[in-house]
Amino acid sequence: MSARAVIFGCSGPELLPEEAAFFRDAGPWGFILFARNIKSSGQVIELVDSLRSSVGRPGAPVLIDQEGGRVARLAPPNWRKAPPAADFGRLYRRNPAAALEACTLNARLLADELAVLGITVDCVPVLDVPAPGGHDVIGDRAFSDDPEIVAELGRAMCKAMLAGGVLPVLKHIPGHGRAGADSHHDLPQVTVSLDELRHSDFAPFKALSDMPMAMTAHVAYAALDGAVPASHSAKIINDVIRSEIGFQGVLMCDDLGMSALKGDLALRARNALAAGCDVVLHCSGVMAEMREVIQETPALTGQAAARCAAALSQLRLPDKFDPAAAQNRLAALLES
Repeated sequence: MSARAVIFGCSGPELLPEEAAFFRDAGPWGFILFARNIKSSGQVIELVDSLRSSVGRPGAPVLIDQEGGRVARLAPPNWRKAPPAADFGRLYRRNPAAALEACTLNARLLADELAVLGITVDCVPVLDVPAPGGHDVIGDRAFSDDPEIVAELGRAMCKAMLAGGVLPVLKHIPGHGRAGADSHHDLPQVTVSLDELRHSDFAPFKALSDMPMAMTAHVAYAALDGAVPASHSAKIINDVIRSEIGFQGVLMCDDLGMSALKGDLALRARNALAAGCDVVLHCSGVMAEMREVIQETPALTGQAAARCAAALSQLRLPDKFDPAAAQNRLAALLES
């Protein structure tokens, strides 16, 4: 059976029989893990194996948001406490070479921590550029308020992720940094001009447009498509993300369950796919919600299927790596 154009979460640390049966019939392209799914290394490995077995695809992507700082699903004491992105941006202003090395080492450590669990996609880097008045939902998750620094550190992170056998996901395209609300709760409305968006928000995404995957922002931009959020806007996806920014990889929407989007979940999924997202993302693991989403989720075909295959083809065995030496060097760089 062809994979369906959706990524689902699951409810807990073990795959329930009802979930396994649903995933077998639904055939999602991939899965995403959250803190509720994580207890120990061995348990995560078993869960990842169970998820892939449920759809009969050993290469089904398994995603996680492991940014470091506030957003880390793998947490102490079982896993390292990675620094937030802003630490590297601050170091960059003092010593660009040290910041790029530190960012590379940190990302390579993240990839190493994920790859051993069978997790193949990390939803990093955050390429959003904070602006005055922006909500702190992004905050120190961003590298810097300088688009050039964001792009440089973002590329260093992507390269290290790929070297470690994990695919990166650019987020939140075309830019969440100046949004004045948290899209988990409300639809942010950005009112600056197109020129200002080009100069700042779009720039890091354009610089990294060759990367394999990206996640849309549930943000409305008055200069682009009125009050329509990017995740539901064919104009933004076609004219801005695909054309002006030039991103041709897998485009997934941010979580369908976030309150920035309106309508029931089936409508949200239908609108995202109709606008041009290749894959929709539904994170809660609530069975009734997943049954609603799957009603409007077709099989992956055409360009979307080709983009998904091209992204997964970039997965490779990790390069040789010494985690202990990397951690020591990273600590020294961050203290410099």
